[in-house]
Amino acid sequence: MEGKLFTWEALSAMGGASLLTFFIVQYTKSLVDRFARGLPTDLYAVLIAFIVLLMAQLALGGDAGDWRIYALAFANGFLVAAAAGQMQRKSVEPPQLKGGKSGAGNASNEK
Repeated sequence: MEGKLFTWEALSAMGGASLLTFFIVQYTKSLVDRFARGLPTDLYAVLIAFIVLLMAQLALGGDAGDWRIYALAFANGFLVAAAAGQMQRKSVEPPQLKGGKSGAGNASNEK
């Protein structure tokens, strides 16, 4: 996806779907928290990932009447949400900031 905007093909793949899921959850979670206080962020991310994957499959010509598209989008939504969660974790706590040392110094100190 380097240098490109999202495409339906990219959104049907792990990288594009997880990146868009990450962005949507990051930008909308505080708003959603106002209306659905009990909704955990992880489940919200799965819902967003499901919608992104479903839209991509339907845009690529998937049959809206085929139950398999929904089942796969639901199952893959968990994988995409997990990848988006890792993106969020890395953005909040980059590896070089763990333990207060730089990333290069940590490798030489490990046994």
